[in-house]
Amino acid sequence: MASAETAAEHERILREIESTDTNCIGPTLRSVYDGQEHGLFMDKLEGRIRNHDREIEKMCNHHFQGFVDSITELLKVRGEAQKLKVQKEEMRCRLQQRNIATTIDKLTHCLPGTNIILCILIQYYPALRTLEQLEESCLPQAGSYRFCTIMAENIPLLRTHIRDVSMSDLKDFLESIRKHSDKIGETAMKQFTLLGNIHSRICAAQHLHTYTSYTSVNKLTNNKMTINKNIWERRLGNESSQIVFRMCICFTQGARDTFENYYRKQRRKQARLVLQPHSNMHETLEGYRHYFNQIVGFFVVEDHILHTTQGLVNRAYVEELWELALSKTIAALRTHSSYCTDPDLILDLKNLIVLFADTLQGYGFPVNQLFDMLLEMRDQYGEILLKKWNQSFRQILDQDNYSPIPVASPEEYQRIACQFPFQDPELDKIPFPKKLPFSEFVPKVYSQLKEFIYACLKYSEDLHLSSTEIDDMIRKSTNLLLTRTLSHCLQYAIKKKNVGLAELVQIIINTTHLEQSCHYLEEFISNITNVPPDTINATKLYGTSTFKDARHAAEEEIYTNLNQKIDQFLQLADYDWTAAQGGAQASDYLSDLIAFLCSTFAVFTHLPGKVAQTACMSACKHLSTSLLQLLLEADVRQVSMGALQQFNVDVKECERFARAGPVPGFQGDTLLLAFIDLRQLLDLFTQWDWSTYLADYGRPTCKYLRVNPHTALALLEKMKDTSRKNNMFAQFRKNERDKQKLIDTVVKQLRNLIATNQA
Repeated sequence: MASAETAAEHERILREIESTDTNCIGPTLRSVYDGQEHGLFMDKLEGRIRNHDREIEKMCNHHFQGFVDSITELLKVRGEAQKLKVQKEEMRCRLQQRNIATTIDKLTHCLPGTNIILCILIQYYPALRTLEQLEESCLPQAGSYRFCTIMAENIPLLRTHIRDVSMSDLKDFLESIRKHSDKIGETAMKQFTLLGNIHSRICAAQHLHTYTSYTSVNKLTNNKMTINKNIWERRLGNESSQIVFRMCICFTQGARDTFENYYRKQRRKQARLVLQPHSNMHETLEGYRHYFNQIVGFFVVEDHILHTTQGLVNRAYVEELWELALSKTIAALRTHSSYCTDPDLILDLKNLIVLFADTLQGYGFPVNQLFDMLLEMRDQYGEILLKKWNQSFRQILDQDNYSPIPVASPEEYQRIACQFPFQDPELDKIPFPKKLPFSEFVPKVYSQLKEFIYACLKYSEDLHLSSTEIDDMIRKSTNLLLTRTLSHCLQYAIKKKNVGLAELVQIIINTTHLEQSCHYLEEFISNITNVPPDTINATKLYGTSTFKDARHAAEEEIYTNLNQKIDQFLQLADYDWTAAQGGAQASDYLSDLIAFLCSTFAVFTHLPGKVAQTACMSACKHLSTSLLQLLLEADVRQVSMGALQQFNVDVKECERFARAGPVPGFQGDTLLLAFIDLRQLLDLFTQWDWSTYLADYGRPTCKYLRVNPHTALALLEKMKDTSRKNNMFAQFRKNERDKQKLIDTVVKQLRNLIATNQA
């Protein structure tokens, strides 16, 4: 009975656990721990959990296929949604295009009605026709009455009055178009910008080529012409058309020359004012914009007068004005743009000039000279870019630590790989952290090269150039950046004061990697211009030669730097040239010098083998030459045999250094050849083997082939003076006398040998 009650109690508790909120389950669990048969309850709880797990598994199995099907359908919907998005964009662009065409059509249908209204508003034409009828038919038929005479006399006065009123209206009209010229030009250029943007969006929706052809621009201007006819009405109103019409009426009444001459004279004056730029126009883009708006507005008015009147202006007059305006505009732009030092302002100005030229071209004005001027400005833009990038390169080189880049994780490695195309299978095998062989300035310089190419590409857009011309322009500009700007900056980094050997070594490594990346730059330019790099007559980049020259300069600087360090150590040399006996160990200064060379050449392990070998051979040759000069310098007047023995010990230390092979790659005792001149000279003196030297001199197999008789004579003279000084009080000793005689004999023979060779 108790077992049944316990089981019922446990069942009740389990139902409460299943149905009760987790926040209120505390009392239920407490009753479990307070009651009996705690283990039995845990068994039932685990059984209940297993039942629920089986039910969950059955439900998941039942719905799994539906879940997979839903995911598949969702992926299909995503693709269809993308297609729908593209179709909606195309529909929106076509709708805008259709709206523009509808607007043009409606405006075209309104023009006849507008002309009728204008004709209705004309008041002077019936009056002039009535006066003409009165003068030619009515008055002659009426007879010779006094009132007829008075009327005939007043007819010229009425005509003059009408002409005066028309002239006054003409003056008001000229003043009005002068005031509104800026707004007319601004409206015309805005309309062209709007049409150009819509055209570009249509091309993008249809996946057209980035660079639209010149034919597309012409089609665009045909639509723009119809819309811009309304600028006249919106800015000047219908009254201006009435004034122009009344002037045409006056032409028929014998005042043609008066109105024509006056109009053209005043418009020429206005043209001179419009074409005169402000002195500070070059300071802001708005100054150029105002200048262009006035010019465009002026010629929009002239084009409208040309096409709506007969006789006031003609094509020859308008073309003459445009030639004058074109020459003055180009001269002004050349002058003011030359003051600009900001590449962004030059780029904005170029875009503004393109809009100015395309707008006027839509009215039939030739603008080829403007595009020719833009090509001239391209050179100025390039020079400004070079100056800007010169500062960028200098800053990068000055801030670089000239140490290999440490990479702690694959993310850091990938970040650098995105900036600079670097591949090294051996380095990839090394676990993180590791170091890249080059320093930070390599990816930074490469990124700056790409930014420069992008800047050149921006200027070439919309200049009606072919892809090949754009590619050629970018490559030539990039070559200037490489051969002039970057090359000079690298030379500056190499030649600046306090540059160490470690920095020079890193520069050689960096330029080697930049040289290897040049073909990636070639591919980058080809990708953005769509011109294959193997195109005939395509300009090749000079990056390889630029980085190679910089590397050679760094190598030469290493040789020079090493030699300077050697000279600094040699300045510490303190030989006792009159010592009676030499020491058994090398001089301190030379030991320090050898230690410095060993540590230095250990750093050269990352350099190309030939560079390290050349540096080592150059240092040894310079050391050998400097030691010989130290021995023969004029300040050293006397040299004893003991001093010569100490000097010989130092040279042997140099030979041990060369024999140890501080840089791998030398065959045999090749490096020892740097000290062979010193070795033969010292052997000749320490062994006193003059008979062999004098007997074999000049023969290819001579033991002392590298000993120059002038050098031997100079050193022997120093030893001769030492012998005389030391033997001043022992001149009667037979051995000393014999030694002195021997030296004198050798000196005499050397002089004869030298004289014979000179003869």
